[in-house]
Amino acid sequence: MSLLFWCGLHGPNIVSGIIYPVLTANSLVNQNLMDQGIKATQANGGHYLVPQLIDCFCKFGGVGLTLGFIVAALLVAKSAQVRELSKLSLVPGIFNVNEPMIFGLPIVYNPIMLIPFICAPLVAVILTYGAMVIGFLPAFGAMQVPWTTPPLINAWLSTAGSMGAVITQLICIVTAVIIYLPFVKIASRRAEQAALQQATDNA
Repeated sequence: MSLLFWCGLHGPNIVSGIIYPVLTANSLVNQNLMDQGIKATQANGGHYLVPQLIDCFCKFGGVGLTLGFIVAALLVAKSAQVRELSKLSLVPGIFNVNEPMIFGLPIVYNPIMLIPFICAPLVAVILTYGAMVIGFLPAFGAMQVPWTTPPLINAWLSTAGSMGAVITQLICIVTAVIIYLPFVKIASRRAEQAALQQATDNA
């Protein structure tokens, strides 16, 4: 999803039609186990790769977990352009819409941003999958929430009130911020240099 979006294509729309039927079938298997009073684990025939893993933990705040970039930019960015863009992108990002950041920064065809744009969701998937393997995060059933549901709330609702899900998502947010931090500094520095060059050219 991230790679396609980086190329200017809508990754979720392209990938979802292929992979989501399989993931949805996995969640229905889990729900069937839960309905029988059986804990949904791999040992019991359950599945951890389900739509909620992607929607609530891999791309909350938008594909690439750009909410991490926004928070990191608000914390350390010195460039007025990057800070203002992050402020404008914060509210849409909370509702999992990140096109202002993808096309405004831009992330599209930006070779520097490709690294965190792919790595942040990848690390989040590994963390979430690991949390389910060790039993900290319960496997998901068939309950899904609208994709615009804000982070933390979507984790809570999709697991019928699991604090493990909320904590796992918080860990993913913090991790995404840490991953984006050095790249935010680079983007901010470049934006400052571009603004200075523009001012010099105008003078």
